[in-house]
Amino acid sequence: MSRSLYEGQRMPRHVAIIMDGNGRWAAKRGLMRAAGHRKGVEAVRDAIRNAIEFDIKYLTLFSFSSENWSRPESEVNALMGLLKLFIRRDLAELHRENVRVNIIGERQNLPQDIGPLLEEAEILTANNSGLELIIAFNYGSRNEIVRAVRHLAGEIRDGTIAVDDIDCEMISSRLDTARFPDPDLIIRTSGEMRLSNFLMWQAAYSEFVFVDCHWPDFNRDEFTRALSVYQARDRRFGGIKEGAAS
Repeated sequence: MSRSLYEGQRMPRHVAIIMDGNGRWAAKRGLMRAAGHRKGVEAVRDAIRNAIEFDIKYLTLFSFSSENWSRPESEVNALMGLLKLFIRRDLAELHRENVRVNIIGERQNLPQDIGPLLEEAEILTANNSGLELIIAFNYGSRNEIVRAVRHLAGEIRDGTIAVDDIDCEMISSRLDTARFPDPDLIIRTSGEMRLSNFLMWQAAYSEFVFVDCHWPDFNRDEFTRALSVYQARDRRFGGIKEGAAS
């Protein structure tokens, strides 16, 4: 592990990354946006390898938001092509590395050639016990919360639960991320400082690290620096340490 990480300090169990800046990376180099997305896939591979090496248990990557469908058709098609290529080329390697692939996001009305590929990735790796790789695809946090609320409303209607039964744990258990702990650390690249409809419920006590580099340039050194920033934080979850000022 890199020496720039604090020895003996805690590592985050769950790191989530908003992978931003592929288009700007390409524009700076006079390239088409698709070139930035292709380079971004290489950064995804690096991030997964680094997460395994750093012994991070859960890695969530915001790959395609529910709002991204509004982008130009040519760009959406290029992104779908890269997703299919990634699964076909990388799934076997992820399986060999004992990575379990999980997909969160709305599954309804996906392109006919995408849904089965996502299911294939989950089924093939379902028994793996290493890194839990969580891909947020066609994902939006507000949509996720709405779906959870509808689920609870249906249970109330059916008499399975009462209104007074609903608490934070129950809502969390109806979200796409029910099986995973909330992220300890959320990283966003490209200098932007917002969540962009990503894990808004789950981020209640996450630490945030915003890095200036565009996603295709997010390498091992950038990952290490983000982890070092996290390690230096004092996580109190709304409380204070005895004898400390609030």
